[in-house]
Amino acid sequence: LLYEFGIVLPEGHQALLKRIPDELAKAQENGRLSEIVVVSVQEQLKRISHLQQDIDQLDRRLVQLVKQNFQMQAIQTIPGIGPLTATALVATATELSSFDSGRQFAAWLGLTPRQTGTGGKTRQLGISKRGDAYVRTLLMHGARAVICRSRQTAWIQQLLARRPFSVVVAALANKLARTVWALLTRGKAFDQAQWEVAGATV
Repeated sequence: LLYEFGIVLPEGHQALLKRIPDELAKAQENGRLSEIVVVSVQEQLKRISHLQQDIDQLDRRLVQLVKQNFQMQAIQTIPGIGPLTATALVATATELSSFDSGRQFAAWLGLTPRQTGTGGKTRQLGISKRGDAYVRTLLMHGARAVICRSRQTAWIQQLLARRPFSVVVAALANKLARTVWALLTRGKAFDQAQWEVAGATV
């Protein structure tokens, strides 16, 4: 709404909310905004503030839940997995032992490539996107976070040099799922060095 009146605001949730009150006051003083527009925006800001309080409260509850669950704590040691993803994974994959391998678990989440073949030739397509879309999305976000935070590391640069960004994201999300399966079924602690070496071959 404010863009329509020529008011340019910074990107980012926190920066935006912090800047709006000052911009509203300035625009009202110089006559760029009518009182009804200012009041409407202020009401929206109050709604956003209340929603943010609810979100913060839920986040605190998730953190407390993770502290009470050994499995959630264990998989949070994996890069790209925070409280939200940890709780979603444990709640969704209640019987990890039913999967014979991490690859099966990743396939169940729709994170393995689809394949098509004609004339005896097999071609890999994008991920199948079967299974739980919410958990798959969280793992994809986690993979993106790993890439952004570790972009200057050798193993990420090697991956990005060989594959498009979207392919690397999907491959790392698959790897996150397989690592979760390994930690929870085998009871092993997460090994960052081993994970990076294996990750470079994705």
